[in-house]
Amino acid sequence: MDKRIAIIGGGIGGMAAGCFAQMNGYSSEIFEMHSVPGGVCTAWKRQGYTFDGCIHHLPGFIPGSKYYNLWVDLGIMPGLDPLYADELVQVESAGGRKLTVYTDLDMLADHLVLEFPGPDSTLLTSWVMAMRSFAGSDITEMALDSGWEKAMMLKRVPDLLKWGKYTLAGFAERRLTDPFLRKAFPSILYNTPSNPLILQMNLLAACSTREYGWPAGGSLAFARAMERRYKELGGELHYRARVEKVLVENDRAAGVRLEDGTEHKCDIVISNAYGKTTIFDMLDGKYAGKSLRRYYSRPVDDIGMGIHVSLGVDRDLAGEPHALVLLLDEPMKIADRVRDRLAVDIYSFDPSMAPPGKSVVKVVLPTSYSYWKDLCNDRERYDSEKQRLAVDVVEVLDARFPGLKQQVEVLDVATPMTTERYTGIATTFKMGGGLLLRSQVTSNGVSMTLPGLEDFYMVGQWGGLPGIGIVAGMGRQVIEKVKAKDGR
Repeated sequence: MDKRIAIIGGGIGGMAAGCFAQMNGYSSEIFEMHSVPGGVCTAWKRQGYTFDGCIHHLPGFIPGSKYYNLWVDLGIMPGLDPLYADELVQVESAGGRKLTVYTDLDMLADHLVLEFPGPDSTLLTSWVMAMRSFAGSDITEMALDSGWEKAMMLKRVPDLLKWGKYTLAGFAERRLTDPFLRKAFPSILYNTPSNPLILQMNLLAACSTREYGWPAGGSLAFARAMERRYKELGGELHYRARVEKVLVENDRAAGVRLEDGTEHKCDIVISNAYGKTTIFDMLDGKYAGKSLRRYYSRPVDDIGMGIHVSLGVDRDLAGEPHALVLLLDEPMKIADRVRDRLAVDIYSFDPSMAPPGKSVVKVVLPTSYSYWKDLCNDRERYDSEKQRLAVDVVEVLDARFPGLKQQVEVLDVATPMTTERYTGIATTFKMGGGLLLRSQVTSNGVSMTLPGLEDFYMVGQWGGLPGIGIVAGMGRQVIEKVKAKDGR
């Protein structure tokens, strides 16, 4: 079968779709606006340092697991060596108290009993015991499972009901008593208090079994491995090729038109691009139903990991935790809001990220898209604000790591405008109200297809759910849909 597929965007979902298209006898081309693969799964180099913009924990390091098998198909495994951290995060107060969330659950249980005796210890021991039961059954694999395999998750229902009703912040406020613990606990999953507690438990359980880890080389190495696999399979990947329009004939997707005016005809179009741009610009909004119009009419302004302040420092920080949250003694205004804590990533566990004896440190901050969009209208104001927030961040880090201010060799600030410039993505995925992953999609009306338009599909978070493993799995699912339509 020689059907041609045009794929918009060389992110993880787009490249996965391309790989599975090639494996199944279709001819595909990917059109990517940037000069490197991966979309938001990327990194950039500055003076010998690598600043990573995406991966924190990657699923699929245990041979035979669903994600591992997916990565084998996509050329990731066994090529990228796994690296593991001893802790998920360490939260520190200015007064010296620490909550260390060890990935070894025995160490975690001992730490909690020692540091937080009393009713909190009893409750948190129950929390650790529940995570032990989670080990070996990653709930995010439901996105890859058949209906029968989903039914097998019923054994998890009691734990899902008990712990799934809380966010991190809600659990701390309603169940914990120690003042430091109540302040620290909401930050133990990427410093995002609104995250569901069940997702944190699932992640820590997977880290404890080493199902989750870090791919040596980070996000760009991961994306490059998939790029190599796609090209080995015979796919064509065009860089600096921004798609302007999806060509439609008789309500069927028939090709794409690039920004330079060239047209590429095909039988099927798959978009891995930003959903709003795809639906309302490339397709002029002609195939957006009520649910999608409602979804995109109220874009998310708050971006949880919107600012990345990356530092290359002439200092070996290998003895420090790989992830810290620093609780500030006095809240301070940084960029668009007052902050009482900073989330810090230290990449010394991967020697490829910095020259010998040196380290990469990154601070990630939530921020407002509209705040930076407004600043961007005045380049001088925009650059000045970036510089000011960088200075503020370095001051906080210098208090935790005395002398670090003088050891900074490279300082890089990426904002939501940086992300939009290189990937086309303006805002983040809007979570629905449901507990289970699939309900997050159905409650939003998000879908891999558009009503009334044939031979067109969407992959990535704008067609389903966020997460590297999940969007890569969507790349396989969309080709299964194409095959089913072709009677294969």
